[in-house]
Amino acid sequence: MEDTYYATGRRKEAIAKVWIQAGEGSITVNDKDLSAYFGRKTADMVVHQPLVLTETLKTLNIKATVLGGGLSGQAGALRLGISKALIVSNPDLRPVLKKAGFLTRDPREVERKKYGRAGARKRFQFSKR
Repeated sequence: MEDTYYATGRRKEAIAKVWIQAGEGSITVNDKDLSAYFGRKTADMVVHQPLVLTETLKTLNIKATVLGGGLSGQAGALRLGISKALIVSNPDLRPVLKKAGFLTRDPREVERKKYGRAGARKRFQFSKR
């Protein structure tokens, strides 16, 4: 069997476990095709970014398991996981991916809801009288 490389990516509440190996360029997420799983062009674009940048789109098969969060967070987690797996497979790609910002975990999280309020920051309507 050919070499398989593994990495994990995270964003918001989503976690993506990614395995890459040499192949014809298929991307499978939770046993579904990429476009069938996300159903959004923007999510597909986000996932393809590191592959297009490193010119490995048609040379690698990617199998991923994604859990938690929403579709946007899952796509971001998948992008990070793919980027990290590419570096495990070929460390020479690190400067290119680093410069593009694909190796930085986005630290933003949802702010918690405060008691007595409608949301994290929303206040009740102000009435002067």
